[in-house]
Amino acid sequence: MPLRLTVIDQTPVHGDRPALAAPRTSVELAMACEGFGYHRYWLAEHHDSVQFAGTAPEILLTRVASATQTLRVGSGGVMLSHYSPFKVAETFALLGSLFPGRIDLGIGRAPGGGQLSARALASGMPGHSQDFARQAAELCAFLRGTLPSSHPFASLHCPVDDQTRPSLWMLGSSGASAALAGQLGMGLALARFIAPDTCDPVIFEHHAQAFSAAGHGQTPPRLLALAVICAPTDEQARLIATTAAYRKLSSGQRPQQPLLSPEDVMDRYRDMTPEQKQAFDQTLDAMVVGSPATCRRQILALAERFGSEEIGIVTVTHAFEARLASYRLLAQALQG
Repeated sequence: MPLRLTVIDQTPVHGDRPALAAPRTSVELAMACEGFGYHRYWLAEHHDSVQFAGTAPEILLTRVASATQTLRVGSGGVMLSHYSPFKVAETFALLGSLFPGRIDLGIGRAPGGGQLSARALASGMPGHSQDFARQAAELCAFLRGTLPSSHPFASLHCPVDDQTRPSLWMLGSSGASAALAGQLGMGLALARFIAPDTCDPVIFEHHAQAFSAAGHGQTPPRLLALAVICAPTDEQARLIATTAAYRKLSSGQRPQQPLLSPEDVMDRYRDMTPEQKQAFDQTLDAMVVGSPATCRRQILALAERFGSEEIGIVTVTHAFEARLASYRLLAQALQG
């Protein structure tokens, strides 16, 4: 069967558009990708960033769902450590009632920003605890109505039914996330775009084992998330992809830099040390980059290796048109 394709949109601030236009650009991209035949559209969460503008996926996905008809729309993901599980459950139950059968709730344990933004998000929350496993379990229980009677929040009501309940996913790149997602009966979105060197197919196996052992069934939902740049030729794609490679290498550095154009990146590349050039080349090589035929070959090989029938595509470019073209070419290559 053909692969299902999902957009994982980090709402990048493209260099050829005003920064404040980035959320509207996500809506524009979602509408186009619905026409290209994509199955899902997920919005990521980042804070205190000049490169990514998606600070509130639950707000942006509402706009995307309103502008589309067939896409499943969701968070990829809500950084749950910052929030009350009950509040997140109520929010997504409400979204499910507005768009029945179309909402996905993906969560992650990463902060989506630096230590300062994490502190600011926790400000005013006395005793705030980042016990992610407990938070994830409570979130699932609120949405499924399965809190034990002994739980202090057992009497709380979260209005949801089989039609409006969002599908539940965990984003992760390690065995720990896989085991927890399996225990809780959540789908696993394996973030190879974050950790290409450590994301191994065995992580999906750990997820399936935990899923089955907890009594949730034998075929847990799984999605493999990849960093991809597709262009008409391999050479064009590799040049366009230098923006994303440089962004990843400079992540966490201060002061923050906007997404650089490929030309600016190559200017900096020429001044790098041999060690820096090696790290840059390795980062670029870890992505799926190339022509439609090249990307198709690499993605199909990874899908087979990981045993995944759904691929999440993360594409970060300096120019919006290059990003839009990449999603279009991929859909034609993999679904045509």
